[in-house]
Amino acid sequence: MNDPIKIGTDIPNETLDAHGISHSGLIDRYYFQSIYFREPSGILVELATDEPGFATDESIEALGDRLALPPFLEAGRAEIEAKLKPI
Repeated sequence: MNDPIKIGTDIPNETLDAHGISHSGLIDRYYFQSIYFREPSGILVELATDEPGFATDESIEALGDRLALPPFLEAGRAEIEAKLKPI
């Protein structure tokens, strides 16, 4: 079972700060929110929420039919699509 992480409740910035862990702070990625930090050996760790989810701007039935981008990347759609390789 996947128990969603409640960033800001279960893993607040203050907890990372209290342990002396440098972090990105909460970042809104439109489909989810993330906090990034490095573990002691330098590996980058991302903690992300499950919500609001990828069905935010399209139906679940249509997921994967087209490239969905968050609003902050829409201006670069042509460049992003030009770099994609067909699957």
